[in-house]
Amino acid sequence: MVYRVYAEKKPGYDHEAAALFDELKSFLGVEGLTGVRILNRYDVENIDEGLFNQAVSNVFSEPMVDDVYREMPEYTGTVFATEYLPGQFDQRADSAAQCIQLLARVERPDVRTATVYILAGRLSEADIEAIKKHVINPVERREASLAPVDTLKTNYAIPTTVRTMAGFIDYTPDQLADFIRQYGLAMDAADIAFCQAYFRGEHRDPTLTEIRMIDTYWSDHCRHTTFLTELGNMTFEDEDVANAYRRYLSVREALGRNKPICLMDIATIGAKYLKAKGILTDLDESEEINACTIRMDVDVNGETQKWLLLFKNETHNHPTEIEPFGGAATCIGGAIRDPLSGRGYVYQAMRVTGAADPTRGVDETIPGKLPQRQLVTTAAAGYSSYGNQIGLATGLVEEIYHDGYAAKRMEIGAVVGAAPADAVRREVPAPGDVVILLGGRTGRDGCGGATGSSKAHTHESLETCGAEVQKGNAPEERKLQRLFRNRDAVRMIKRCNDFGAGGVSVAIGELADGLDIDLNAVPRKYEGLDGTELAISESQERMAVVLAAEDLDAFRALADSENLESTLVAKVTAEPRLVMRWNGVDIVNVSRAFLNSNGAAKHTDVVVEAQDKSDARAEKGFMEGMKAMASDLNLCSQRGLSERFDSTNGASSLLMPFGGARQLTPIQAMASRIPVEGGESDTASVMAYGFDPFISERSPWRGAYLAVVDSIAKLVAAGNGTDNIHLTFQEYFQRMNGEKAWGRPLSALSSA
Repeated sequence: MVYRVYAEKKPGYDHEAAALFDELKSFLGVEGLTGVRILNRYDVENIDEGLFNQAVSNVFSEPMVDDVYREMPEYTGTVFATEYLPGQFDQRADSAAQCIQLLARVERPDVRTATVYILAGRLSEADIEAIKKHVINPVERREASLAPVDTLKTNYAIPTTVRTMAGFIDYTPDQLADFIRQYGLAMDAADIAFCQAYFRGEHRDPTLTEIRMIDTYWSDHCRHTTFLTELGNMTFEDEDVANAYRRYLSVREALGRNKPICLMDIATIGAKYLKAKGILTDLDESEEINACTIRMDVDVNGETQKWLLLFKNETHNHPTEIEPFGGAATCIGGAIRDPLSGRGYVYQAMRVTGAADPTRGVDETIPGKLPQRQLVTTAAAGYSSYGNQIGLATGLVEEIYHDGYAAKRMEIGAVVGAAPADAVRREVPAPGDVVILLGGRTGRDGCGGATGSSKAHTHESLETCGAEVQKGNAPEERKLQRLFRNRDAVRMIKRCNDFGAGGVSVAIGELADGLDIDLNAVPRKYEGLDGTELAISESQERMAVVLAAEDLDAFRALADSENLESTLVAKVTAEPRLVMRWNGVDIVNVSRAFLNSNGAAKHTDVVVEAQDKSDARAEKGFMEGMKAMASDLNLCSQRGLSERFDSTNGASSLLMPFGGARQLTPIQAMASRIPVEGGESDTASVMAYGFDPFISERSPWRGAYLAVVDSIAKLVAAGNGTDNIHLTFQEYFQRMNGEKAWGRPLSALSSA
């Protein structure tokens, strides 16, 4: 039997409904609207009536602030309901089910939720459609039925067959091009031809899973294809950039580097030079591919201890553009994953975003896009919701406004973590070691996240890209954080990787040269997933850990103590091949050397255009400049935005977001004590950022140079001094669709 209940905030507590009413009146201009009510509807199955009645007041509602109805309450006006698309993670339903499980120590029941909207007033059909379009983002939600249901069970067709791309090794170039279009691959013609040559050498056609897995493995998101593209002929129309590039060449020669010139080499040559000269001495290096890690001394109760400091910055631009709540939530969740997989406890975050003017009317929205106001408010809600739930202090929150972000917003999350050095064990996996999948279950949400992250936004994106945006589950990732602070658990881990873009294929595929993966063992959110989906679905709250076989039971017992699922899904093998089995059949079986090739080598010529290094704002007279400055959104107070985020989680923050006598002056840097357990530390980390889009659009060379100067100046002004500063760069440019486009990141990186 399915039980149903509705919960609605009482008058005075119905802030969500009041905010939506104000938005519909002022932003959408629905003049005839006189009232909005919002009800949360719960359907529950596999539960007895007594426990359901107990859960009504303990789980589904708060008696002090909620009204509860067993039937739809009486209303006048229009009513409709919305629900998540099938396969999208519903945190409200998941949390309710876990609470009932803990309440009565029973098997977890099935819970489904919907949001019911009641609209009062004289509304036309056009008004109602406009309101529905505003509250229903087709990437994540759909309109739900108001009728009762007999069961919540869904009968999924269980796939069993392995799809082989018959005839692939004999395709002509034109057929290969059609193949890329048919399956929406991120690979180009050279990559697919490279694949064809490999499988010809193996005398067989590939499976669809192999093609999807390789496409994910070689994606720009996972393998930095753009940054590794070999740069050929250089044409410089700007002498400053030419001089900076010549300096790069001289440093490269001094280091004896003979690898191809690429953006990655330009970006990292400075660190390599400092290391070679004995200046960069604190860098912690290993074969693990996690966050940047440096070694440091930490004062713990007056005793100096050896610690690791981990930091990471990450963008989630495309996902946030199409699904702002989930995209921004998984931006911070994804940034956390890297230091966490390095066994670091993540304790502070920074959020820097870029948007067009959110005060413009909905009628000025670019076709095929969400309105800027909806993007900025919903993204802020997503990021803050995830960070606040996981218990992460967000020390600095700033949004930059520039019309260049109308095409696609910028969503950057930066995080800092730390761990005692002696708690982190890093070893090369050996044949016979086991791989544990730890944490959340696998679903269709997140399939294609790697290849989708670098896609252009089109008119169809809102309808076609929903599966690429994974729904984050912050409480589950919080359990991982708790487990990874347990020294006994962490000391068993030989190597760890997070389930970022690429899912099993990359998270487990990168752990060792030889792997035998059982996809049937991968825990699923629901049945009906085929082998390809199990192989490439990403997640914020899963980890892959390598253990010695004798540590398996002890590690799983510690995971159980944190209510974390842990499943043996793979074994390390001696032969350097990645093998994935599904339903007893090898659906992936490729050599490590082929995978590590990262596809066909990419080449391009570069033209660096002459750049305007003046400041357009400085060219105005005093009065005109003052008026322009006073009307610039970038100089408005962002206190309202900042207050959505908790800057004090963990009680380690040293600076409040706004200071001064009236607490109105924004900080320029965030600072936090190193969070030690069972004591207090007098050692702190400090982070700041620098960037001006108005300068950078005129001259990437000058913009990058000043970004470095600005960020360091802020640290110095905050009292940090100039010692022990490390820089981390995040590049965000147009698509590299021409020689002149390539000249812009080359200019910025040469300057930085």
